Amino acid sequence: MIEVKNISKWFGKIQVLNDVNLSFQKGACIALIGPNGCGKTTLIKSILGMVMPTTGEILFQGRSIESDFEYRRNIGYMPQIGRYPDNMTIGQVIEMIKNIRKSVGDLDEDLSVQFNLKSLFDKRMRTLSGGTTQKVSATLAFLFNPEVLILDEPTAGLDPLASEILKEKIIKEKQKGKLILITSHLLSELDDLVTEVIFMQEGKVLFHKNIDLLRSESGEEKIGKAIANILKKQQK
Repeated sequence: MIEVKNISKWFGKIQVLNDVNLSFQKGACIALIGPNGCGKTTLIKSILGMVMPTTGEILFQGRSIESDFEYRRNIGYMPQIGRYPDNMTIGQVIEMIKNIRKSVGDLDEDLSVQFNLKSLFDKRMRTLSGGTTQKVSATLAFLFNPEVLILDEPTAGLDPLASEILKEKIIKEKQKGKLILITSHLLSELDDLVTEVIFMQEGKVLFHKNIDLLRSESGEEKIGKAIANILKKQQK
């Protein structure tokens, strides 16, 4: 569904992506993991068309994203930190995005209902806590029934109940056959979600493994311990 082919990216003299090759298919829920500065965010922004790679190409359903910006209508993106106009209310922001997207399909307002956002529609964005802003970002990411969901630290700032609601929603969408890409530092939250793990370091993909293979090779059930075990083996 999405092919990343020989992607490299330089910002001046600094190389942040180094010949990255990846393939993402429908029905997969993939954890993109690595230390800060490893290139995760740049890779995500390249897939979204927000950053242009220095070399290589990205294909969405077989077509280069450079020649078809409409592909982004098929992607729901939840940033780590959502930034919205301070003076607009939650309701106004959601209506603005609806008008921009001009979607003709059925809207998925499940998260809006579960987060009880309608009771907060008159609240201005500048007055919101980080957790409530995250709820708005999550609602917008899922709203248009996208085929692909890219979620950057999705549970950051959410209270335990909201975090559980979001995780259950992710599982439901995965079961529908959607492609889901998640970055997170809270590896314990990924154990019940992901089918594949990508570990990046210094702009390179160190490994891309099916979760069952990762557990089998490492002898560990928990993703965090499994990754640590694999990294230790590679360092020997």
